[in-house]
Amino acid sequence: MTSEPPTLTEELPEAPDLAAVVAGIERTNELLTRVLAEVATTPATHAVFVDAGYAYAAAGRLVVGTEDRRAIELDAEGLIEAFIDKARKIFPDSRLLRLYWYDGARRRIHTAEQQGIAELPDVKVRLGNLNANNQQKGVDSLIRTDLETLARHRAISDAVLVGGDEDLVSAVEAAQGYGARVHLWGIEAPGGRNQADPLLWEVDSRRTFDRDFCGPYVARRAAPEPPGETAPRGPVPDREGVRFVGAQVASQWLGTRGRDALAELLPGHPYLPGAVDQELLVEAEALLGLSLRGHADLRRALRDGFWDHVRMQF
Repeated sequence: MTSEPPTLTEELPEAPDLAAVVAGIERTNELLTRVLAEVATTPATHAVFVDAGYAYAAAGRLVVGTEDRRAIELDAEGLIEAFIDKARKIFPDSRLLRLYWYDGARRRIHTAEQQGIAELPDVKVRLGNLNANNQQKGVDSLIRTDLETLARHRAISDAVLVGGDEDLVSAVEAAQGYGARVHLWGIEAPGGRNQADPLLWEVDSRRTFDRDFCGPYVARRAAPEPPGETAPRGPVPDREGVRFVGAQVASQWLGTRGRDALAELLPGHPYLPGAVDQELLVEAEALLGLSLRGHADLRRALRDGFWDHVRMQF
């Protein structure tokens, strides 16, 4: 049987209301425009994740020929500021969320050095355990958790990872899955590699720092002097004295380079570019007649004095 064609009196399916369709399209376009505008005005954000154990071992091997942390004097504060300054230059249109410093400590109790690092601006110290053999435990899992969480919540658009453990591959993959780009930074390894190949394969970009970059922040720890042979030492200056010296160095620095050089400094406040920071330290030690490498609090006072003088120039 064939169906009868509809008669003129039977109702045909109604044609869609053209005005309603147009209105729906306009609402969709308006929503997309708002979303795109919000994305365009949201600043890019980056974070730096540093495996301190890797930094000690790799920098120690490169500069002083040993990975034994007990034999290495690391200016952690200076190295941290160098990493932050480098990231600022590589991501000029991005703001720093913070730098995470992952280290080990017995029963997760901060050492004096770790307390000093934790007091630095924009720095978060995260501690794993340290076993009887001085091996870090739980640090990789802390890095994985932070990296994945920040990427999942869109808190960062770029992640800088300073490390080399293959266990971090899954964290890199997860962060990338949430749309973040992961950049692997390493320290040059004499005669080989100190980063796992699978990790190198997964990241979005790689960068390696050489001896010239690491050298100013690493030294061999001085052996204890035999009893009765300790050389006389001058008194360690107080913070205000060191702060005054920082202002002196700033005055000399600006006198040599002129006010135009301020443009090099201001975008990084409260951090100094690595080269300027090293020049400040060397000049200050010469004026004071002693080393500030083991005095993180005095190093901060020195930089505060430098910035005090710079701010007076406005």
